[in-house]
Amino acid sequence: MTGAAAEFLTIASAARLIRTGKLSPVELVRGLLARIAALEPRLHAFVTITEPQALAAARAAERAVKSGKPGRLTGVPLAYKDIFETASVPTTAQSRILAEHVPKQDSEAVRRLAAAGAVMLGKLTTHEFAIGGPAFDLPWPPARNPWNTERFTGGSSSGAGAAIAAGLCLGALGSDTAGSIRIPAAFCGIAGLKPTAGLVSRRGVIPLAPSLDTVGPMAWTAEDCAILLDELAGHDPADPASVPAPRQSYARAIAVPVKGLRIGLLRALYERDLPVCPEARQMMGRVARLLRELGCRVEDATLPPLADYSAVARTLICAEAYALHEANLQTRLSDYSRSFRVRVLPGALIRAADYLAAQRLRLDLITATRQAFERFDLLVCAAAPGPAPLLAELRPEDSVARPYLGTPANIAGLPAMVVTTALTAAGLPLGVEILGPAWHDAAVLRLGHQLERAAATRSLRPALQPVG
Repeated sequence: MTGAAAEFLTIASAARLIRTGKLSPVELVRGLLARIAALEPRLHAFVTITEPQALAAARAAERAVKSGKPGRLTGVPLAYKDIFETASVPTTAQSRILAEHVPKQDSEAVRRLAAAGAVMLGKLTTHEFAIGGPAFDLPWPPARNPWNTERFTGGSSSGAGAAIAAGLCLGALGSDTAGSIRIPAAFCGIAGLKPTAGLVSRRGVIPLAPSLDTVGPMAWTAEDCAILLDELAGHDPADPASVPAPRQSYARAIAVPVKGLRIGLLRALYERDLPVCPEARQMMGRVARLLRELGCRVEDATLPPLADYSAVARTLICAEAYALHEANLQTRLSDYSRSFRVRVLPGALIRAADYLAAQRLRLDLITATRQAFERFDLLVCAAAPGPAPLLAELRPEDSVARPYLGTPANIAGLPAMVVTTALTAAGLPLGVEILGPAWHDAAVLRLGHQLERAAATRSLRPALQPVG
C-alpha cells in the first residue's frame, strides 16, 4: 500500500499494516506530506511542517519494524497543537509574543508518543494562547473547515480538527480548557477526548487557565483516541497536577458491549439552556434510539443550569489568563490579537473576591455533577447548538456572550468526548458529547466507539480538492 492510497487510514489500521510490513512508514509519511502541500493553501491547518524530521523518523520506524522491535505507534504520523513544546521546533502558541520560542525539550505528552514510535509531521494551528478566535490580525491565518472552507473549525484545537478530517495526519494532541478539543471535533466531524483532569501530563504545554487546562487525543475514531490515550495516560511526578491512577488498556476496553448501561440524556441543556437547531435535535433523537438498540437504558437527566457553569468558566479563565499575561499586556499590548485582548483584558477587573466566589460555586457544581452519576453511568448531550458557523459571521465577543454545552465537564474535571453521529442536509458534521464520572475514561471511549459503529459515519469524508 502506498502513502497516496493511505491518507484516510485510521491509527489502528495503519499501525497494524506497518507492524506486519504491509505499509511502509516512509511511503505513508511522503504521501501525507504531499497531501499537506496540496491542501494547506486552502486549510491553513499547520503552523510548522517538520518534513526532514518526519522523514528521518519514518526511516527509523522502518528499521524498527525490520528489527522486530516496533512500538505501539511505530511509523504512525501525528501532529501537535502549537502549544505543545517540541525540542528544536518552534512552539509559538500562535502569538507574536512567542514567535521566536524554540524549546529545548519535548512536552511530556509529545515525549510519550515519540517513545511509542509516532512520527511528528508538524505543529498545528491554534487560537492565540489557546483562547477564543479566530483572529485575522496575526501572522498566521486561522484554520478552515475541510467540509466547507468558508466555515469555522471550532477552537482552539482548530488545526487539529481540520488536519485530521482532511487526512493530513492520523491523529493529534489537543488541549481543552472550555471545550477546545470537543468543539473542533464536533465541527470537523472527528473524535476528541477531554480526559479526567490529571490523567494526562500537562508538563511542557503552554498554559491558558491552569485550574481548567486538560490535554487529550484527537483522531478520526474513538478507537484511535483510545490507542493514543494508552500511551498518554500515566502519572508524571514532575507535573504537580498529575494524579496517579490505575493502569489499564483503553483500547481493549472499548470492545466491551454497552448493553445495560444507564444513560442520562441531558435534554434540558440542549432544549432549554442552549437550544440547538432542528437538525441537532433530530440527531439527538436518533442517538437516543441507537442507544436503546444497543441495549442501554435511556432516561432524562438534569444538571444545574448551564449559565452557572459558564459564569464560573469565564471568571476563572479570564482571571487566570490575565494573570499569566499581565506583564506582556502592559508592555506589548498591540502584539496580541484583538480577539485575545477582548477575551483576556477584562481579567484586570476581576477582584480576588470574585475569583474566590467562582471557585466556591465551582465546588457546588462539582458536587451536583457527581450526584447525577448516582443514577446514571454516563450522560449524553448535543456537542454544539448546530453545525460549524460561517467564519465571516464570527465576532471576538462571541465566546464571552455564548455558553458552551461542554463546559460542565471542564468545571467538574470529568472525562468527556465528542463523536460524530450525523451530517446535516448541507453535508456538515453533527456530534454528540458523552460525559462520564472521574476516572471512567474507558467507559466514555467505549460508548463513543459503539455509537460511531451504530451511526455509521466513519466512512464519510469531506470532498476537498487540492489547489491548482
